[in-house]
Amino acid sequence: MTTIKQVASYAGVSVATVSRVINETGYVHEDTRRKVEEAVKQLNYKPNEVARSLYKKKSRLIGLLLPDITNPYFPLLARGVEDRMQENDFRIIFGNSDEDRQKELDYMDTFIQNNVVGVISSTNNPDTDCYANLKIPVVFLDRTSSDSLSVYADGTHGGRLAAQEMIARGSRQITVLQGPAHIRPAQDRFRGAVEELQRLNITYHVVATTSFSFKEAESWAKELFSKHPDTDGVIASNDIVATAVMHEAHRLGKKIPEDVQIIGFDDIPLSSLLFPPLSTIRQPAYEMGWEAAGLLIQLIEQSQAAKSSMRQLHSSIQLPVKFIERETTRKVDFHG
Repeated sequence: MTTIKQVASYAGVSVATVSRVINETGYVHEDTRRKVEEAVKQLNYKPNEVARSLYKKKSRLIGLLLPDITNPYFPLLARGVEDRMQENDFRIIFGNSDEDRQKELDYMDTFIQNNVVGVISSTNNPDTDCYANLKIPVVFLDRTSSDSLSVYADGTHGGRLAAQEMIARGSRQITVLQGPAHIRPAQDRFRGAVEELQRLNITYHVVATTSFSFKEAESWAKELFSKHPDTDGVIASNDIVATAVMHEAHRLGKKIPEDVQIIGFDDIPLSSLLFPPLSTIRQPAYEMGWEAAGLLIQLIEQSQAAKSSMRQLHSSIQLPVKFIERETTRKVDFHG
């Protein structure tokens, strides 16, 4: 890795001169500036962003906190954030909380220690003092806060869509996998599905789940068919759980979609590669990350004089969801 001393030697100037050019502080003759810039380019020198931000009192670092990087949905969110931040010359410090409160607090401390100028957080605890006491802008992503700047998908409508599509294709003994009680989007989609089933007077059962993890999904799938063997339609809490339900249905000799239809939620890349490919409700994860980054950039780039106008920004951005028809649901000519 190239050092600032090597840049100085290559340009034939002092380290202090290189520092003034990089940090845009103090006078440097134009010819000397060009020599230093050429040396930086030729040696591919990358300044230490943290040290540079502390020196200049100006940072281009933001913190991104996600709850579970093993879930393929969250890298899609992260990619949307990263692409837009990179376009605007920001860099990301990433944290994975594993749905653990203490890890989340530790990462927030790390972000602050590294002089980030803003945070994007997908947290289950948006209303805690951890965020309320921050002196920097925060945007909540996916898991929303009613009184804070947020970007999320319309989970309630997604649940309704799943129920409507399941019923339009003939299922009448439906089981809904509820999803973790502490995760608001899971409860939004569960509520939407149940409200629609009740409105249409359709028999349904509920299986409560406590996480979206690969590990536990298999046991919930077994519980579902053990308790409700006549189930002919499953609305899963996400695509991971839907995959486990598919595996269990295959194990029991049930044909998909003839005996049991299955609809997931998220539309992770794996969904289209399963056999049969999974019908699901698509959340626009990449677009959500992109929008969250744009919202945070707006906040960061407002001048001190304009800070009072922050409250005029929309408190949330809700993006639409849609049904993706694949082969775990039957075909219909029209929707009822």
